[in-house]
Amino acid sequence: MIAQTPQAPYYAVIFTSSRTEGDQGYAEAAARMVELAQRQPGFLGAESVRGDDGVGITVSYWTSEAAILAWKNHPEHQAIRERGRSTWYSAFHTRVCKVERDYRFG
Repeated sequence: MIAQTPQAPYYAVIFTSSRTEGDQGYAEAAARMVELAQRQPGFLGAESVRGDDGVGITVSYWTSEAAILAWKNHPEHQAIRERGRSTWYSAFHTRVCKVERDYRFG
């Protein structure tokens, strides 16, 4: 589903990752993180895809850098990030961007 974001400016966090083999509780943890993020002040939405090769991209949208930092520092999110490093990901890259403008169709 395409996230319904407000008019720019707003912020995007782009998380690109490469998964390890097997689920090892990943699906449950990912669902919990979406549920938790949706309750965070400043969260606007998210979009996520993963290819058959294990490479995935999740983009989450936020009202401010302060909201992003609060999410980064959320204790449950911190714990899941550590499990990601030790168990679920062979590599990842996080980028934080300010969306200056966007274009829509449909």
